[in-house]
Amino acid sequence: MNVVVRAYRPADYEACRALWAELTQRHRDIYDDPGIGGDDPGQGFDQYLARPDLAGTWVAEMEGRVVGLAGLLAGGEEGEVEPVVVTARQRSQGVGRMLVERVVEEARVRGVRFLGVRPVARNVEAVSFFVENGFTLLGHIDLFRDLEPASGREWKDGIEIHGHALRY
Repeated sequence: MNVVVRAYRPADYEACRALWAELTQRHRDIYDDPGIGGDDPGQGFDQYLARPDLAGTWVAEMEGRVVGLAGLLAGGEEGEVEPVVVTARQRSQGVGRMLVERVVEEARVRGVRFLGVRPVARNVEAVSFFVENGFTLLGHIDLFRDLEPASGREWKDGIEIHGHALRY
């Protein structure tokens, strides 16, 4: 497998938007919620490119095709790896690790002291991936409340933090 990680170029737009749509579909599947991402699941990529804290975006290219995408959001001493997307056909082959390593390298160059990731809680594979790639410190916890519990959305039990049972 010959994979090259390089800076994002405008010519990568369609391939990266398709990767974003694939990520959105994964979230829809995980949460059994077809409404995630709205009518255009790739539009999140457009919003991502417009972020003022976007410090860099990289793609993984294999045989002339973009198969992965990763980015760095940075502001001062803190940064975030966002997103990391690898097309389903190329997962578990080291592509994501290569992308994350590139983002970590850039964060160091920029003087970032704390680099975080925020995978969705139900994405067990993503959580495991990030832990295996050195993200083992718990810095922030996002808690939220479902204001439409009658919607039929189901939450899973099984997480405990500081003695509190949480659902995800």
